[in-house]
Amino acid sequence: MTETSFGANIIEILTDGMYQDSKVIYREYIQNACDQIDKAEQLGILNTRNIDSYYPDLGQGEVNIWRDPEKRYISIEDNATGIKAEHFQRTLLNVANSDKIMGKDKGFRGIGRLCGLAYCKTLVFTSRWIDEPIISIMRCNAEKMFEMITEANTNVKMHSAIDVLNEITEFSTRPANDSDPKHFFKVELIDINKENGELFGDDVADYLSFVAPVPYDANFIYRSEIYAHVKQFNLKIDEYKIRINGEQIFKKYKKHLKTGNGQDEVFGVKFHNFMDGDSIVGWIWFGETNFIAAIKDEEISRGLRLRKENIQIGDNNILRDLFTRDKRGNSYFIGEMFAVSPQLIPNSRRDYFNENLTRVNFENMLKDYFNSVLYYIYYEGSDINSSLKKINLYEKSIAIFEEKVAEGFLTPKEHEREERELEAKAQEAEKAKKNLEKKRESGRSILTSEIIERRSKDIPVTVDIKTLNHTSVTSQEENTVSINKDIISKNSSKKSLIDTMFPELSKSERKLLLEMIDKILSIIRESTDKKVAENIINSIKEELK
Repeated sequence: MTETSFGANIIEILTDGMYQDSKVIYREYIQNACDQIDKAEQLGILNTRNIDSYYPDLGQGEVNIWRDPEKRYISIEDNATGIKAEHFQRTLLNVANSDKIMGKDKGFRGIGRLCGLAYCKTLVFTSRWIDEPIISIMRCNAEKMFEMITEANTNVKMHSAIDVLNEITEFSTRPANDSDPKHFFKVELIDINKENGELFGDDVADYLSFVAPVPYDANFIYRSEIYAHVKQFNLKIDEYKIRINGEQIFKKYKKHLKTGNGQDEVFGVKFHNFMDGDSIVGWIWFGETNFIAAIKDEEISRGLRLRKENIQIGDNNILRDLFTRDKRGNSYFIGEMFAVSPQLIPNSRRDYFNENLTRVNFENMLKDYFNSVLYYIYYEGSDINSSLKKINLYEKSIAIFEEKVAEGFLTPKEHEREERELEAKAQEAEKAKKNLEKKRESGRSILTSEIIERRSKDIPVTVDIKTLNHTSVTSQEENTVSINKDIISKNSSKKSLIDTMFPELSKSERKLLLEMIDKILSIIRESTDKKVAENIINSIKEELK
């Protein structure tokens, strides 16, 4: 049999070709560090974390990221097991041949450690096993790697993947001294490529706050409910102390959110477990808001996020396509979908799961839940908000109309037009009230009645909110429009601005003048859009006052 050989391009695929976003290197190295922290706890090197309490104790394990943009330098260091000196070369050169366990460890393919080669000139790994007297070092020449790959691709000189690894790596040791940690593993990216300046960006902390396995921000008051749910079902959320330049990273969930219809608020969290018989496949929590509109893009917590071992899979839109009835649905929520089944295995890029029967069944469960339970939650919330806007618009329109009447600058035609528009808004408001009452009694979502109850405070005081809480629409409420018309009729009896300005005019002359004004205003309205027309007309009125 002909001897099999892997070309130099395999190295490029495992470094530059694997990831579209350079920030992924942080996730890859953090993932490996967290696995080693777990092993250090199992071996008694670090105190075991208490991750089953409502407010987990993260223990002694930590990952520290240091960035120096001026020196174009990044290091990622953990205080876990390190690697034994005798195993150091074999462990780091065994590409895609890891001793980690699929379905148990966060990383298991053994390819992520090379990802840094794509973004710097020199990649260095340094390690010490607990209390060993020497420090082990591996130095990788990334410039040399790309030079050899280019030679192979242009047929200048053929290189195998083994040739490249042997040529670019250099191993050494040095004696440990008192200032060295007792046990650690450190990755250093030296002389970061100029085109990869985003690795020093301010958004890296935001990125890691949702991608990395970090705890919830203490200001997110509903975190205790999430931990309580986990404990109740004998699950866990892996969390670790991860810092950037000394500042610890937390999941940046918060109580107030900006939406396309103004600010919304998180009033609590809801949960659902996805079961396969007696086994839990995954579970979800999402923030309970009023769902008045889609959350704005600028809110970094927007979207339901998919997680495995508390590391994010893909981005905040990974579950968007499972909202088959309306793909915008994902943008109405904040929350996390935790995959639990060992058969839900992240792919090599960690942007989704490998395809298998468990994944297919899991997707079907999510689709069913998203397009029934979650769909009606945000659909009803948005519809409730629309109804309230119609009621409030009518109340504001009454006030504006009364103000115009009081100013005395409404011609008969304008008065008639304004009353027609007000009548239409009144009918819309009445329909909106009936719609709210119907939803209050028999809403299609699990949160409809709660949302209406909370939003009762947004209903104008001139509307009888008892209708929304207890009874059907009464005859008194149905007469709201006519009562307001009576008020308008009283204001209409006041002297108009024309009467005040030209008291000497006869009745026929005043009528003629009003007809001329009507004609002028009609021309203005027909010549431009409504907003511009109203601005012009208001300016004229101000000048005549």
